[in-house]
Amino acid sequence: MKQVVFYVSAAADLEVEREILGRAASEVPVDVGWRVVQSPPGNGPVDLEAIASADVHVVLMGGDIRAPVGLEWQAAHQMGRHPVALLKDRTMRTPAGQDFVKLVQQVQPWERFLDGADLRRRVLTRLADAILDDAAAYVLSPDEIATLVTWRDQLAASPQAVDDEIRGAGDSSVLLSLQRPDLRGGVALKG
Repeated sequence: MKQVVFYVSAAADLEVEREILGRAASEVPVDVGWRVVQSPPGNGPVDLEAIASADVHVVLMGGDIRAPVGLEWQAAHQMGRHPVALLKDRTMRTPAGQDFVKLVQQVQPWERFLDGADLRRRVLTRLADAILDDAAAYVLSPDEIATLVTWRDQLAASPQAVDDEIRGAGDSSVLLSLQRPDLRGGVALKG
C-alpha cells in the first residue's frame, strides 16, 4: 500500500504554520500511512527524493525567503512537479522576499491565505483530494472514501480555529497506521 508523501517548504519565520501543517496529516479521517517532510533548518540537506514523490507539496511564503525554500521550489519545477504556492496575506516582506514572490509569480500564481485556520483548510482539502484521486493505491474502502468526501466538504462549510500554541510538529515526521498490517510498527501517541 502507498504512503502519502506531504512536503512542506517553509522558512523558520513561519514556525506556527509549519506546526499547523505538521499536525494536519493526523486530522485526515482515513487510516493511511504518512511521510511529512519539512524544509530542513538553515543549509541542511534537501530531500530531493521526497520532492520528486510528493503527493502534495506546498511552498509557504511569509516575510522573507530563506534557504532552502527557493531551492526546493526550483527543484520541484525542474522535476516537472508543481507545488502549491501559498502566500501569507498582510505580511511585510523583505526585498529578497518580494523578489521571490515576483519570481514564483512568473511561473505560477500565488494562492493567498489569511491565517492558520485558512491555511489548514486549504491544505487539508488538497490532501483529501490527493488521497481521493488515488484511492485504489491507498486501498481505501467505499466507507473510507465516503467518510473522506464528507469530511472534505465539511472543511469548506465550517472552517475551524487552530491552536497556535501546540508545538512539536514543525519538523519532518512519519505517521504509521495501527490498523493496516503493512504500515504497522509505530507507537500510539495519546493526547
